[in-house]
Amino acid sequence: MTNILDTRNRPLRDLRISVTDRCNFRCSYCMPKEIFGVDYPFMSKDEILSFEEIVRLAKLFAKIGVEKIRLTGGEPLLRKDLPILINRLSKIEGIKYVTLTTNGVFLAKNAKALKEAGICRVNVSLDSLDDKVFMKINNMNTSVSTVLNGIIAAREAGLEVKVNMVVKKGLNDTEVLPMVHFFKEKNITLRFIEYMDVGCTNGWNFKDVISKKQVYDLFQEQYQLEPVEQNFIGEVAKRYRYKGTNTEVGFISSVTETFCGSCTRARLSTDGKLYTCLFASEGYDLRKMLRTGVTDQYISAIIQSLWEKRDDRYSEIRTEESHKNRKIEMSYIGG
Repeated sequence: MTNILDTRNRPLRDLRISVTDRCNFRCSYCMPKEIFGVDYPFMSKDEILSFEEIVRLAKLFAKIGVEKIRLTGGEPLLRKDLPILINRLSKIEGIKYVTLTTNGVFLAKNAKALKEAGICRVNVSLDSLDDKVFMKINNMNTSVSTVLNGIIAAREAGLEVKVNMVVKKGLNDTEVLPMVHFFKEKNITLRFIEYMDVGCTNGWNFKDVISKKQVYDLFQEQYQLEPVEQNFIGEVAKRYRYKGTNTEVGFISSVTETFCGSCTRARLSTDGKLYTCLFASEGYDLRKMLRTGVTDQYISAIIQSLWEKRDDRYSEIRTEESHKNRKIEMSYIGG
């Protein structure tokens, strides 16, 4: 295995792969319904990477340092026969973990197959326990119970579960404590994510951000938290546990307390473009090389060169003006 570093001495350890640009939700902070309507031109089958192409690239990434793969979307469980891909990825030499981010709607149906295929953990997005609020967020009249059933099924299948909550002022900030109480009792890790300026369609405004400190202070009113040491370099969540328990809570604060300095993640879009930052505007087309007979050695050299030239630190230099610049949509690049 070759270990490579970018211009800020950050290693390449994590690869996030978007397996579909489609989703069954229309959350305002990711895929607003006004933009991603019934006539939106999603990618055709020929445009997206095949399982064989994804596995080929994953093997190359593993040889230059990647240890963890996370499958994202869109909603990854919309991709047909996904367990087949997971099984292949989990057997790649050097890959220690294969995880999945999902909105949980199809989790009850797929949890057992995901576990058997090699998924070790699922991150489930859930922004409220109140049906009225949750339906306003997902814009598809999906109830909270559907997601909770998926979480239950995942745990019964032996999967580790973490729940991610994006908090937006005036939308679901009153749901923080109900979420805390519920998932603490279930002994499930809950992670709060600051509302981010990903893409150009979600109407992001800093005034809508509920900061990590604000959420942490809410905790302190009812619970005592103690910090937990990082599991690995580049871990995005600042982790705590409820004092006297093993139940954790995390904060992902890419707006108010940035973590660009330890970012070890590369992202592969649904159609095979490589992005070295979540907030990037352009990616490098690896699909074209895959489909024109280029050798693995050449592709690997390109990936290595792109990473070694990487100097991304968007969140550290974000300004009132820079957040308006064109950026790729989260539904295309994955979270």
